[in-house]
Amino acid sequence: MSVSHASIHPAEDPTTTDGGNNNAPRVRMKDIQGMPGTKGGLALRLSQFIFAVTALSVMASTSDFPSVTAFTYLVVAASLQCLWSLCLAIVDIYALLVMRSLQNYRIVIAFAVGDGIASTLTFAAACASAGITVLINNDLDSCADNHCLQFETATAMAFISWFSALPSFLLNFWSLASR
Repeated sequence: MSVSHASIHPAEDPTTTDGGNNNAPRVRMKDIQGMPGTKGGLALRLSQFIFAVTALSVMASTSDFPSVTAFTYLVVAASLQCLWSLCLAIVDIYALLVMRSLQNYRIVIAFAVGDGIASTLTFAAACASAGITVLINNDLDSCADNHCLQFETATAMAFISWFSALPSFLLNFWSLASR
């Protein structure tokens, strides 16, 4: 078997045309906008936070939300979404300021699991609140006695918060699956 060895046929180092400066910045193909540590990821986190805070504020401003379990669940889920999105927005801001990539395997796992849990809880709470709102408005015809407009607004904001959390989860999950 005829095999060439490096000691017999040494390979030369290719010369560079820029005078040997090999410290050029590298471009990462995996940094897709919307993933952690990007401007798109920061925009998604801030939109999640704003819509979850709006849902939480509108629902908590009503006096009778604790009487319905689904509305209480919406307040808890929106609170969790607010905290999660704010923490990750701060991490994204830090990563953007120091120009670090957040593509570490363990970090992406934590982001994907956290996004999955927070978005599932937000979606479930929004669905439950939407069901109760439809029950109060259409079936019982008791909107005059309740705060239907606030309930509907908070439910819509929770759905929009979930809708902005979904791309974060899908991009993190896709990043894990493509390794």
